[in-house]
Amino acid sequence: MSMSRADVEKDIQETLGLVPGFFEGVPDELLESEWTLFKHFEFEETHIPPKYKQLIGVALHSYTHCHYCTLFHTEAAKLNGATDEEIHEAAHFAKHSAGWSTYLNGIREDYDRFAGDLAKVGAYLSG
Repeated sequence: MSMSRADVEKDIQETLGLVPGFFEGVPDELLESEWTLFKHFEFEETHIPPKYKQLIGVALHSYTHCHYCTLFHTEAAKLNGATDEEIHEAAHFAKHSAGWSTYLNGIREDYDRFAGDLAKVGAYLSG
């Protein structure tokens, strides 16, 4: 089932219109598996709709400060119908969520108490 590098690059070319330079450094023995995963998660239909998946990528990489990935997921989100407002909200959500994570970990909030409070909130909101 192993494809040659040329065959994988042909599939990349057919999918993207070119073989992006960042694939050049991927070793021959890993290129097929890396491309298969990349193609599946970035371009194929999965349980998460493409627009939402890309907005998750915007949020994640806004937080990790990866300029490459933030650019990729922002453009992919737009290609999948995301508005500027949705992209801004995804980045703002990442900032908000990361801030609470920093705070809760910084004060060393008791995890069991937190989980218990969350269970009570969930029961209240669902009932």
